[in-house]
Parts: sequence; structure tokens; C-alpha cells
Amino acid sequence: MLRIDLEKETSLSSEQLKILGDMWKRCAGRIILSTTLAKSGHPGGSLSCLQALLVLYAVMRHNPQDPDWQERDRMIVSIGHISPAVYAVLSEYGYFPEEDFITEFRRAGSAFGGHIEQGVPGVEWNTGNLGQGLSAADGFSLSARLLGRSDVRTFCVMGDGEQQKGQVAEARRFAVKYGLDNLFCIVDRNHLQIGGGTEEVMPVRVRDEYQSAGWNVVYVPDGNDFQQFYQGLRRALLGENLVPDRPVVLVNRTVMGRGVSFMENKEKYHGSPLPPDMARDALEEIGLDPGLLDQWEERRSTRDVGPADHPYRKMPDIEIDPGEPIVYEPDQVTDCRSAYGNALKSLAKKNNLGVAKPRIVGFSCDLEGSVKMNGFHQVSPQAFFEAGIQEHHGAVCAAAMTRDGLVSFFSTFGVFAACETYNQHRLSDQNHTNLKVVATHVGLDVGEDGPTHQCIDYIGLMENIFGFSIFIPADPNQTDRVIRYVASAKGNVFVGMGRSKMPVVLDEEGKPFFGPEYKFVPGRADWLRKGKKGACTIIAYGSVIPYVMEACEKLRQQGMNVSVLNTASIKPVDQEAICTAAENGPILTVEDHVVQTGIAAITARVLMKNRISQKVVNLGVTAYGASGKPADLYRMQGLDSDSIVKAVLNM
Repeated sequence: MLRIDLEKETSLSSEQLKILGDMWKRCAGRIILSTTLAKSGHPGGSLSCLQALLVLYAVMRHNPQDPDWQERDRMIVSIGHISPAVYAVLSEYGYFPEEDFITEFRRAGSAFGGHIEQGVPGVEWNTGNLGQGLSAADGFSLSARLLGRSDVRTFCVMGDGEQQKGQVAEARRFAVKYGLDNLFCIVDRNHLQIGGGTEEVMPVRVRDEYQSAGWNVVYVPDGNDFQQFYQGLRRALLGENLVPDRPVVLVNRTVMGRGVSFMENKEKYHGSPLPPDMARDALEEIGLDPGLLDQWEERRSTRDVGPADHPYRKMPDIEIDPGEPIVYEPDQVTDCRSAYGNALKSLAKKNNLGVAKPRIVGFSCDLEGSVKMNGFHQVSPQAFFEAGIQEHHGAVCAAAMTRDGLVSFFSTFGVFAACETYNQHRLSDQNHTNLKVVATHVGLDVGEDGPTHQCIDYIGLMENIFGFSIFIPADPNQTDRVIRYVASAKGNVFVGMGRSKMPVVLDEEGKPFFGPEYKFVPGRADWLRKGKKGACTIIAYGSVIPYVMEACEKLRQQGMNVSVLNTASIKPVDQEAICTAAENGPILTVEDHVVQTGIAAITARVLMKNRISQKVVNLGVTAYGASGKPADLYRMQGLDSDSIVKAVLNM
């Protein structure tokens, strides 16, 4: 395996150039073979990036025998469609046999997908949706610093068309703000994208934009020349004539399809493989036997592909001390977001103070006070990051840090935490992160800020992301326990809460229902009130719970027998409790959420699955809200206590 010492070798020797040339020939052949045999893929950009990738892995600190070695440099390939080049180079450096890649590329059940995935040894981060890789690279750079790994560098390979994405600009600014001098970005500047020339599709002045953002910029006039790229990379990594404490970008001028004359500078080959006859011509021009195509086609046809057997990168184990719960007494009226802030501050004291490396990090997007993260910031300033009004970047950066064993809390308003950053969370979930999204302003309860800020579809959105749990606490006490639970539990979680102050939920004896002994358990609902046989059960969660409890009391005063089931755990949901409610009597669901995609829909699915027939009536949000007090908005949409009473009586 080729290793190059930057400090000792000022230029590549003739022997190293020969080795790299031979490596290029084999890898270029793999790119042509894999895409032609798969009848799909992106050979053009793969060839333009190939020289850079080969040199990068020669100077990086990595270990094919131990891909999870913690002191390794991190490589984020933001342009995930150049997977043929990435797989070819990783194979060349010994991460897996070339046969695995060439015979399985883009086949169902294989780890070698069309865009790179962590199931392939050596891949750090699933990519494909352009514009997110630099945000992830920022996160890996931050975690290396926070965890005291001063020698660990993060590399990010990007495309030039990708620079049109707004999230790239967000990540650029963030990297400069936090002085990420261990971050090195390589832009493959081949001036072509799917629609043609980058200047015609959407002009971007790549060097100027990075320079104006405060980055060090190194230009490589011919990035397909090993020696030129090495010189540029060496200057970047050693900081020669560069401003200290800033990230570096290498703008690498390349040619799409480089090395195959009839592919060069043709945008067609961005995402089009060669047909067999042209593939044979390409192999011959590269210097390989054209007969390789037929040989590999036979091997591919006889290869069985089962479920991908390459595991995702192992996430370092981390233990979080949840600390002692805070109990809010009956006379304390506060909002759930304040309870969240208090719990997070408590967690910071337990897990970040007096230790060499913090375990919990917090991300805010210009809403630190509103989402109550100021206590965490005060206790643990080194682990708090202000991303500004850059939610797309903040969501990905926070998630990426968890791959190095940190727990990330990403907090903003519901419309930004769920609606605006849905795709970011979807990709983070595919990367098996450990992100805790806490949205402090959801539903009509946002009130006077109006419909643009009233996130009424968060369950419908987040339920679609397979690996996310969804928890919506009923009062400050349950909020405290939920936050302590999610901090210590592995996996992605969405926690939602309204804006208003809420009374403490009390039991029949007038004590806090979620008292000192209460522990939050995912998938377990809470019977706040239990009626007798035949009683109607009101299923609800979150900000409507006070209205439901008030309605319950009014109904009892009228001699009506009702139960109240609090489903704070939306996903997973307590199916047994819902079935019990249906077997006992009719059900009324009440929620500050679009009625078609919240607990009403979940309840219907549970009853259908269990073949239970029962009368179910649904109250929820049926139109965008107005700008006004939450109580008025609830009354307008039939979610106030009188409306709930009326609905039960009508049943």
C-alpha cells in the first residue's frame, strides 16, 4: 500500500509516479467495468476525481485492517455519485477485494450502492444528496477537536456543481467561525454537471466564494496531474503561506472522463455508462485487455448477492449519567421548554464538567434563549455551538458529531426542526446517528406567531423516517424524564413540545402524576384517568392535555365515565393500551396536529392491525391556524375543553 510522507517528500519521485500510474490504470478499469456491467452509474466524474483520491489516501492516516481505528483521518465524499472511483480506490488500498465491488456494484442486496454507503469498509458517511457533505465534515472536524484528537484531519471531496447549494455556504461560514484548521476540502472543478457547463447551468465563482468566506484557497491548474495535485495538497496540509487557524480548500481543475479520449469534457458521461463496445475501446485506451469486460461479466452473472454483509461503522460506546430528576410540584406552572432547558443543564453538569472530554454537545440556530439552551451554554461553553440561521447545516453537523461517540442535542422551533430539515434528518438516519432533535414550538400552541410558525405536521413527517423515535411529553415533569431518557438511549429521537406554560398533570390524589418515581419508557402510554367498563377513552398528548383533563373533570361532574390515555410515546406507540381502550369503549383522539397524520391515524392503524372494530372520533387541526392566543386557536378548531366535552357527549 502506497504511503507518502508529506514532510519528508517535497515532490513525488519517479518511482512513486510510476506506482500511482499503475494504480490509476487498475482503478480506471474498475470504473469502466463496474458501470458498464451495472448498465448505470457515473463514470465521468469518477475519472476526473481519480488522481486526487489516489494521492489523498496515500497521505492520509488510515488502516484497512482496522477501518474503525479512532485516530484515523476522516474522508467525507460529498459527491456520492463518484462511488465507482471511491470503491475502486478503497479496493486498491486493501479495504476489500475488487471482485466484491465489480461483481456487486448497484445490485440489490449489495453494500456497493450507486451512491456511497457506510456498509462498504472505509466509507465514513452515506452521501448522495449534494450539498450536505461539507456540513458532515465540519461535524467530524469539531468532534476531533472536542475529543482531543489533534492529529486527526478531515477531508471532504466535493463537486463544483454542488457549490450551487445554499447549505455549502452555510457550512463554509461555520467552519471559519470555529477555526476548523483540521478541515481540508477538495473541489473537483471539471466545469460540467448533468445539464451541461456549470457556467451555463448556474455560475459559481468557487475560489472567490471560499476566499470571501475566509477560507485559505489553493488552486491546482491541472488536478489530473499527480505531481501538481500533490504539490497543492502538500501546501494545504503544511500550511505553506496560508493564514493559520482557518480551513483550506483545494480548487482542483480537472477534466470529466479524463483518461478516455472520447469521454473527455462530455457532460453525457456524468451519469451515463459506456455500452459494451465502447467500454472495450476505453479499456484498451487505458492500457488494459478489452477481454476483461467479458471475463467480469461472466463472474458477475454467477455471483450470488444476499443481504449486505458489511456492517455499518461501529459507533464508539458512550455512557451518559441521566442524573436525578427535577420534580415540579402542583403549584409550579411552567413551560415544557424550560423543563427541557433545566434537564439539559443538569445533564451538562453530570457529563461535561470535570471530565477531559465532554459527552454531550448542543446546537442552536439563533434561538438559544427561546429553546432554553442558555443553561447548557453557561455550564458547558466548549460543547455549545451556535449555527446561526443555518438549520440545514446545523442539523447535519450535529448529527455527524455523534458518529464519533458524542450525544448531540439540536434545538430549534418545530417548523425548522422538522419541516425545513426533513431531508437532512432522513440522511442522518441512514447514517445511523445518535441525534436528539428537540423542537420547542410545535402546533397551534405557538399562537401569535401565526401559521408560518405553527408546525402542525411534525408527527406525519418524522414518522416517515424509519429510525427516529417520537416523544411528545404532557407536562414539565414528563419532559424532564423524557430528556434524561433520550440522552442516555442510543438512536435518533424527535422530542416535540409547545410554547405555552402548562400545569403539572396530577393523579387522582392531587399529586404529580409523573412524580419522583416515574420513569419514562418508550412504547408505554399513561392512563391519566381510568374509567369503568364501557367508558369512552380520550387519547391525547402534548399541549392539549390540560384541555383534555379539564374536559374529563367537566364530564365527571355530569356523571360521565371517561378515561384519559396520554400517548407521549408516539413512536413506538403503546398498541396494547390502544387496544385495551377500544375493547373497553369508544375512542376520541384529540391532538394539536393535522388530524390525518397524527395519533388519529396511528390509532386507526393499530385497530385495523388487531382487527378491532370500535367507534372512533378524531379531533385535530383541520386548517392552517390564525395568529392569536393558543386558547382562541384551539376553540376555533374544536380543541378546547367544551368542544371535547361536546364530542364525548355526541358519542
